[in-house]
Amino acid sequence: MIAQAAARRLCLSAFIFSLIAVGTLLSAGDLHAQQNVAAFYKDKQMKFIIRSATGGGYDLVSRLVASHITRHIPGNPSMIPVNMPGGGGLLAANYMYEIAPRDGTHLTLLGEALPMDYTLDFTPGLKADLGKFNWIGTVSASNTLTYMWHTSPTKTIEDAKKRETLIGATGAGSTPSWLPIIYNNVFGTKFKIISGYKNAGEVKLAMERGEVEGYGANPWVSLNATSPELVREKKFNIIVQVGAQKERDLPDVPLFSELKADTEEGQAVVAFVSQSLSIGRAIATTPDAPADRLVALRKAFNVTMADPLFLADAKKLGVDVNPVDDVALTKLMDALFATPADIKAKVKAALPPR
Repeated sequence: MIAQAAARRLCLSAFIFSLIAVGTLLSAGDLHAQQNVAAFYKDKQMKFIIRSATGGGYDLVSRLVASHITRHIPGNPSMIPVNMPGGGGLLAANYMYEIAPRDGTHLTLLGEALPMDYTLDFTPGLKADLGKFNWIGTVSASNTLTYMWHTSPTKTIEDAKKRETLIGATGAGSTPSWLPIIYNNVFGTKFKIISGYKNAGEVKLAMERGEVEGYGANPWVSLNATSPELVREKKFNIIVQVGAQKERDLPDVPLFSELKADTEEGQAVVAFVSQSLSIGRAIATTPDAPADRLVALRKAFNVTMADPLFLADAKKLGVDVNPVDDVALTKLMDALFATPADIKAKVKAALPPR
């Protein structure tokens, strides 16, 4: 018995020693990986590819993240914002996939509709395989809004069924250009799309001049950040919000999913669009980014979202921070990309041609 007890003690001691040894090895391995990442990023100049021109919500949030995240990346690289407008965000996405180095030095903020377009194979100009992108996170899960200038006679979706309403939009593949057409096809509204504006800021000026009456799609976080005074003065009349649930500041604005379509096909379209736009504006890096650098970028994003300096700047700019991390974002993307073929066919039938 004494010999057996001694043997058990010896085995237990050996097991504990092995755990300590493995933990030491893992810690040493983690430290070595961090050192490798820091050595790579030291003195590097990273780039944040911005899918729009200067002055809009995409530009604002992209530059905000770019100005803070590098403090939390090992090696503390620098980062420069690069505006690359064109094709409703297609130029930037294609650049990230086809041209940007796949080494973890480039980030971008994708448009909220691009994952849906990819899922539907609906934009021939999109060369990027979004299924191979590496997702970093989302700064704010924010509903997409359709709104009118306060002088427009169109105050509700019901009003839009009765009269032609001019809607300003950017590129043909952008959300502001096709979401009102979804309303037309599913609910029988009479929105007329006026395309060609560079960003939401230009559409806002056009609304003030009376050229158009409204804007088809703009995230609540972006509208608050770029036009806080106009929001406070209630210059915008928000008629629909698209997302999983209502914004806490917009309890009286109907959700897209609450509006009832006349057909089963229409309801399928409403459900799909609501799911896809709930993803928001996702931050990504290129395919094939080295695993250790990808871990570092994702960790840096998460730390940045809780950084007091970042949060203070976000507050000054009117950017609501309600982040989604890479794990949750990847799950959302995977679910969207796995949409059944019959649902995709119904949605494609309701969308305008690209």
